[in-house]
Amino acid sequence: MNHVRITTAGRPDALTEARAFAAQEALGYERIPRNKRSVKNLLATYSSDILVVGKERYELYRQAMSEPFFFHPDTAAFRLKRLMKGESDPLITTCQLEPGSSFLDCTLGLATDSIVASFAVGATGKVMGIEADPDVAFITATGLSQFEPKFQELEDAMRRISVIQDSAASFLTGVSDESWDMVYLDPMFSQAIKESSSFAPLRQVAVHGGLTEEWVSEAKRVARKRVVVKAHFSDPVFDQFGFTQIKRPNTKFHFGYIEK
Repeated sequence: MNHVRITTAGRPDALTEARAFAAQEALGYERIPRNKRSVKNLLATYSSDILVVGKERYELYRQAMSEPFFFHPDTAAFRLKRLMKGESDPLITTCQLEPGSSFLDCTLGLATDSIVASFAVGATGKVMGIEADPDVAFITATGLSQFEPKFQELEDAMRRISVIQDSAASFLTGVSDESWDMVYLDPMFSQAIKESSSFAPLRQVAVHGGLTEEWVSEAKRVARKRVVVKAHFSDPVFDQFGFTQIKRPNTKFHFGYIEK
């Protein structure tokens, strides 16, 4: 894993300084002075990744990235609005989520699907996200707790999600049998899917790795009702691990499930 250094935006105020300190405490990275240098200059000078602390967000620049990774609700906002109008969402339908359900997201990323799941399960439900990359986990956890969305339902859904930094397979081994209604797997797609411009930075920072027999076996043990996977429609994981693939016309990714 690349070494990371922390710096601030151009003119840090007290809030920015506090956020920089929080990042140092959480991640243990060295802080370097900005001194009016560009991010490109810092990347080259220190030969490391750079976490830039601003007033409103953290931006992670990895080597060779043209755009930074930062937290934002991505497509969750309009998906929630559609649900609020009574429309359906394929994740909710496949996972059979309802108020009070529990949803364990083993590949959190930007938490887009977890936000939608959190809305569906409501205040009586439970949503937890596991993220292997410590930088992504920190940025997403901070965003979920601090980002100020434009409508209350989105904020409520975000605030209810808890984040654990760990590899999914490792975390699952310590979880009791049938302790979550739904266990959700969304590994990095084996083929690039350009459905959202926000996906590219996540692809560049996220921990890559396909599903394994151990991972799926542990997910099945932990799930009370279903294990659900999202993957490219031609991904072999559906047949390889026995998922029932839900084919969706004109979409590049499909859901699959294993019923308990």
